[in-house]
Formats: sequence, C-alpha cells, structure tokens
Amino acid sequence: MEEDFLNLISRTRNIGISAHIDSGKTTLTERLLYYSKKIHKIEEVKGGGAGATMDFMDLEREKGITITSAATTIFWKNVRINIIDTPGHVDFTVEVERSLRVLDGAILVLCGVGGVQSQSLTVDRQMKRYHVPRLVFINKLDRIGADPFKVVEQIKEKLKLNPVMIQLPIGLEDSHKGVVDLITMKGYVNEGDNGEILNEIPIPENLIQQAKEKRYEMLDTLSQYDDEMMELMLEEKEPGEEIIQRAIKKGTQTLKMVAVLVGSAFKNKGVQKLMDAVAAYLPSPLEAIRTKAMDVRDPSKVTLLEPDKDKPLVCMAFKLTEESFGQLTYTRIYQGTLRKGESVILSRTNKQVRIGRLVRMHANDRSNIDYAWAGDIIAMIGVDCASGDTFCGEGVSVSCESMHVAQPVISMSVNAKDNESSLKMMKALQRFMREDPTFRVSSNEETSETIISGMGELHLEIYVERIRREYKVDVQVGKPQVNYRETITSKAEMDHLHKKQSGGAGQFAGVVGEIYPLPETSEENFEFDNQVKGGNIPSEYI
Repeated sequence: MEEDFLNLISRTRNIGISAHIDSGKTTLTERLLYYSKKIHKIEEVKGGGAGATMDFMDLEREKGITITSAATTIFWKNVRINIIDTPGHVDFTVEVERSLRVLDGAILVLCGVGGVQSQSLTVDRQMKRYHVPRLVFINKLDRIGADPFKVVEQIKEKLKLNPVMIQLPIGLEDSHKGVVDLITMKGYVNEGDNGEILNEIPIPENLIQQAKEKRYEMLDTLSQYDDEMMELMLEEKEPGEEIIQRAIKKGTQTLKMVAVLVGSAFKNKGVQKLMDAVAAYLPSPLEAIRTKAMDVRDPSKVTLLEPDKDKPLVCMAFKLTEESFGQLTYTRIYQGTLRKGESVILSRTNKQVRIGRLVRMHANDRSNIDYAWAGDIIAMIGVDCASGDTFCGEGVSVSCESMHVAQPVISMSVNAKDNESSLKMMKALQRFMREDPTFRVSSNEETSETIISGMGELHLEIYVERIRREYKVDVQVGKPQVNYRETITSKAEMDHLHKKQSGGAGQFAGVVGEIYPLPETSEENFEFDNQVKGGNIPSEYI
C-alpha cells in the first residue's frame, strides 16, 4: 500500500493553465483532453458546435470566455495530471488566485503575436506570490506576425524571468508545421486530422545552424543548475539527454528559470511535447514546496505539511459552487487521507463535519470515489463551509495560509420589482458572496438600495445575468461607480518645515524622510519605519 501511494503520488501533477485573455488556454486544455483520450472530439471555444469542454456554463459558451475555473484529470504516459483551466479576465482574478494557491506547477500561455500582455503580468505576479514553478507555452504561432523570439525578450524584460528556449518552431504563420526539440536535436511534426500522429523528422536544413546556436545557449544556461553538466561543458563534452532534463527540472523547480515551449494549440502543433514537459519538469506533490499551516490556538507556531497518507488529515477548500443537491467544494489534500463517511474538524469553527460524497471532477461531470490521498485535488459534496476553510483530522488543529483577495474596484445598485423577487435576488447574492471572495454586497442606508461591488464591469454583469437566468429574477441595475484609488509608484524624498502658532506655545519642527512603494510580495499594506534617535520627540507627535 505504501509503495502504491508513493508510486502514485510521484506520478501525479497538479497544474493550472493561466494567461492573458484570448491567449488560447481553453483551446489548449481541449487538446490536452483529446490527446489523453479523455474526450473523443475536439470542440472550439468560438463558433458552432457544443463549445469547449471546460467552458461548461451557457454564459461562457455564448461569450467565448472562461468565467469559472474548471478542474479535470487526465492520464498521459503513466502520469496523472490534475488540470485547472482558469479565466484570463482580470475581473475573475480570484479564480486564478485560489487555483494557484493549491497547485504545484503551472503553464503560462503567451500569445505568439501579443506576447506579454497586461493580464500576463498579473498572473505572473500571482505565480510568484505562491512560488509556483511554471513552463511557458508560446501559442498561436500560426497567426500572422507571430514571433516567439520577441516574446522571449519580453519574458526577460517585463516579467523579469530567466527564459530558456528548449524548442524552436519549424516555420511560422502559414508555414508553421511543428517544433525542433533542442534536447534531442530532432524535429517533430503533427499529422492526422487532429494532429494526433507525432512524427519524428530530421531537423530541416534551413534550421540546423539556428538550432545549434540555440542549443549552445540552452546548455550554457542549464549548466548553472547542474555540477556534472558544468564539468562536461568545461571539458567541451556533450551532456546526455538525462543530464539536460535533470538540469531543466532543477532550474524550473527552484524557480531560477522557465523552460519555453512553442506551438499552436488551435492548429494542433506542439501540444504532446508540452504534456511530456509537464510530466518531466513540473513537480509532483512530493517535490513541491511544502505548504505552511499555522496552529489555530497559537498562530506563531507554523508547521510544514507533509504529503504522507498516514499522517493526520489536513485539506483545504479552495473553491465552492452551489448546486441543486448541495454545495460542491473543490478540495486540495495536503496531508493524510480523506475518506467518505468519515467526520473531520472544520478548523475555523472547531466543529465536526461529516463527509457524505467524494467525487473526481471532469469539467461539469463527476465520478464517485471512496477516498483520496495527500497530493490530490477532488471535490466534496454537501459539506457546508466557506472558501479557504481548512479541514483537519484527529489531533491536529491548523489553518492553511489564507489567499490574497483583491479589494473591489467598482460598484452598482441592483433592485428587484417586488418582495418575492427581492428574496430570490438576496438568496442569489448570498450564494455568490460565499463562492467569490471578491464579490461584496452592502446596502446604502440613505437610498435603501442594495449595492454590489466587484473587480470590474464584466464581473458584475455576469453575476446580474446569472441572477436573471438561474433565479428567474428580472433585476434592474444602476450606473456603475468606480472606486478610484491612488498610490505612489516611485521613491520620493521629503524635507518639510512645520510652523504653527495659535496662541500659547507654538509648534516648530523639521520633518525629513522618504516614502516608497512596498515590494509587490509584501504582506503589509503600509509600513512605518521610525528613524528618530535619542527620544527627544514626544511619542504622540510621531
């Protein structure tokens, strides 16, 4: 049993697919499902047909965008990959945030034409916040104006990452046929109606020189992460494939580099090689950075959770959706074993909760399971909890680190035409608030209006549309109001002379200091650093 567990967990990858809007995340996920034989027909995000598998909401299919993150599990060459496809719009940023919070690795998809765009920066910042190792997939190389080398430069300049190309494209735009693997120095082209046949070919003549140069660049960078490889390079010997792959894995998992792969998901190019890279370079739960949990009774005590099925259970609910038969709670198990029918303790309330049903998700479909081990991502049905709650087994009372939740930036008023509709609307709003920490509901005392606040106009529009469709309530909405905020962007010095005379003893002081923005990774909103020496100034003035 122990052997089975270690074997299975070392062959598990929990990954997310994140990117800017319209970079091709959902299209890529559709191909991953097809090549791993999870689905038998490829559907597209836009255009006729049934719509992409992972965009299962009607609204997602109509608008051609992803609104909620969806989870699925695929098997690729003996490796189990739990995938979460996340939205690209900044309005649904909490979906990306909570997915990255529980994942061990990610694929950052960049458009071969657009390159690093505004939301790519946000997603990258979220990956850095949770120390998530990632691969970069430069997509859409079949489009006019595609230039992967320009995108690699942007990864360096805008994302401040260390990109290493481990593939070159064979042809761009209309003539994009496949990829050159710089590790094996062979070409790979996709054939068949849906690119399911991957043929190995010699590197085309016109690419041999470029491939040699790029391979040398790749080996030069990788030698920093592996001593044996460094020695071979100094002796001018060729390192073997295993050594190169080991160096890529080490560089990726220590976040010192990102491996860059290329292709076109829509044209079925380069996807199988990307799945190989996920299996080879992204960490299993055993290799991933350990998750911290703090003791509920003494928050200063922090423990690192071990991916071990025999230790006491610790798992975290990271996403909720309400369904007709109760709440569906997406859960990441960090330690121990979760079994259906058992009771666990909800650490926030210290109350026992019984686990009725456990399921493994595939977009909106599910299959029942009896238990799940540490390192897995599954869903519980009918458990009453909030997003971000931690469940513990006997003898443990810890809480996993909470997620970063952005403050709302836009508000609008909503009202229903009669009492019955108003009750239904409030029921919907309460449900959306539980599911989405960035969605807030308040009331304006002066006008007695119900105010909803969120991350953007699209965010609120989608929720209003869902109230109309799912709860059959005709909602009237007011004009959106933006909450403007200002902040400092660069360092500034101050040197101010304060004089005040209003009868009696006057005030006179020289104030010298500097103000600068905190790093993006900072937990605090504001830090005050008092450099006054000697204590001559009364504390009330400081």
